[in-house]
Amino acid sequence: MADIIQLLPDSVANQIAAGEVVQRPASAVKEMMENALDAGATSIKLIVKDAGKALIQVIDDGSGMSETDARMCFERHATSKIKKADDLFAIKTMGFRGEAMASIAAIAQVELKTCKRGEVLGTVIEIEGTEVKRQEAAQCPEGTSISIKNLFFNVPARRNFLKSNTVELRHITEEFQRIAIPNPHVSFSLTHNGQETIRLDKNNLRLRVAAILGGNSNEKLVPVEESTEIVKITGFVGKPEFAKKTRGDQYFFVNNRFIKSSYLNHAVQAAFEDFIPSGNFPAYFLLLEVDPSTIDINIHPTKTEIKFEDERAIYAIIRSSVRQALGKYHLTPTIDFEQESTFDLPYSYRDKDAVMPSIKVNPDFNPFDEARPKTPQPARQNSQKMNLGNWEQLYSTDFPDFSKQHSPEPETQQVISKEWESNHEPEQSAKLCHQLHKTYILTTIKSGLVVIHQQRAHERILFDRFSLALEKHKQCSQQVLFPVSLPMGAVEFGFITELLPELRDIGFDIEDFGQHTFVINGLPPGVKETEAREILEGAIEHYKANASELKLEKKENLCRAMAKKIAIKAGKKLNPEEMQVLVDELFGCSNPYSSPGGKPTIVTLSLDELEQKFNK
Repeated sequence: MADIIQLLPDSVANQIAAGEVVQRPASAVKEMMENALDAGATSIKLIVKDAGKALIQVIDDGSGMSETDARMCFERHATSKIKKADDLFAIKTMGFRGEAMASIAAIAQVELKTCKRGEVLGTVIEIEGTEVKRQEAAQCPEGTSISIKNLFFNVPARRNFLKSNTVELRHITEEFQRIAIPNPHVSFSLTHNGQETIRLDKNNLRLRVAAILGGNSNEKLVPVEESTEIVKITGFVGKPEFAKKTRGDQYFFVNNRFIKSSYLNHAVQAAFEDFIPSGNFPAYFLLLEVDPSTIDINIHPTKTEIKFEDERAIYAIIRSSVRQALGKYHLTPTIDFEQESTFDLPYSYRDKDAVMPSIKVNPDFNPFDEARPKTPQPARQNSQKMNLGNWEQLYSTDFPDFSKQHSPEPETQQVISKEWESNHEPEQSAKLCHQLHKTYILTTIKSGLVVIHQQRAHERILFDRFSLALEKHKQCSQQVLFPVSLPMGAVEFGFITELLPELRDIGFDIEDFGQHTFVINGLPPGVKETEAREILEGAIEHYKANASELKLEKKENLCRAMAKKIAIKAGKKLNPEEMQVLVDELFGCSNPYSSPGGKPTIVTLSLDELEQKFNK
């Protein structure tokens, strides 16, 4: 039997390795920017076209490479970071595996230009699918420029799995931010399709984080500092009142390397336990400095997983330092003594302004109106007597006569009698709506009683309305008097850019104003101008949560998110007209019996069930 095991060619082996190292354009961005930092760069420029599918170029002012090193960097497991196995436990650089350049060169067309500091001539190398097409000396700026063109050009199956440009650009932006945050001493810029979208100048950590988040985020940050023999912690956490429904702005860095750790994330969440409601997640940007010999980062090629020698101790230190920071800046819940009290008994109220005596005057008196009766109207007398009765009741020690005070007026008795005798006819009973605990709407039908959850009902109404607008691509928009400016972070900006056509369909007249800022000129009917920013940001948070948890289709996800944010909430008092409109619109929906999330909106209590309850 012939031997069947063969050694794979380097080109095939590199393509296999590339499957782990480079999953999408953002992976190549991460590897190239980390190499630039390892080269000591103080300025890094990232240029991409078509979300990295056509071009990824990283330009730095680092140390550069010699001609030999420039060629050697494309070989498998060729690295300047380690020389022996023990070096794996003393790593202070971002890269060390020696796989990235070889893997990228196997699946793309790569051009490398590099020049060492102080030298006149540099080196230019062009590689296509591991094959060197060109190598020569050339004049080029100090530092290194790497251009990656047509990623996955020779692996069409992988290229077909890439998402839309908007999604891929969002992933690139996330990797860009993960590298930029812990390196405030380095200036960064991101240019997409010839337009500079992010520019970060050299600054301190606080201003770097604020620049990443955008808007007035600087005032939302609380500094965290702790230094022990095990770990040194610096960074910031967001104030509890700015916690969100998603985990978007959560960053851990160990020795300036972004990592993912559900265990350490739980430490921060536990520190916020008494400050934020369940289901909300705080923002944090925490940099941990530890001895490299006490961690292991050689677990996965992406190097985002890490093992600690004493994980429990680090957990306790993080939790303690975050709680200390929250307490130090007086963020514990406090009682607002200036808030108006919910009740105010006259005999217990001391701090009232003096009431000056005044002459009682009848404002309705007209000396020229001879036909007008001289005595006050009966209604006014009744009102005064009723108020006096309530005042006496407050200080009375005897039990009040409820039969006199609470008996229905003749008109009320007549209405109730007529309603009962009419056997609850739909056209009459439908006009009776009552609110219970500012959450439920009670109304009658011919067969019994209906209880409606006002928030879920409104969510269903809005969901159907937005779905119809997206289907017809036509929705009215109410123009605002003054345009509303919405500065946002890069990631949120990407989300809204992706959803612009759908947002316009449901009533937002919104435009890109540049510099991660949108301008709103019109809003969906019912949305107030002062609520525009809150509603849009909240809808994006719900959208991200649904996208990660429920895997919903984009349009359905957006309709759910907008309905969830705009709908009237439980606890809002409604007048009879508002309740009636809500009930009428709910029963006009395609599925009035459940909310967009599948929860019941209506509970029916039939007359038979009521009779059974009373006949037990």
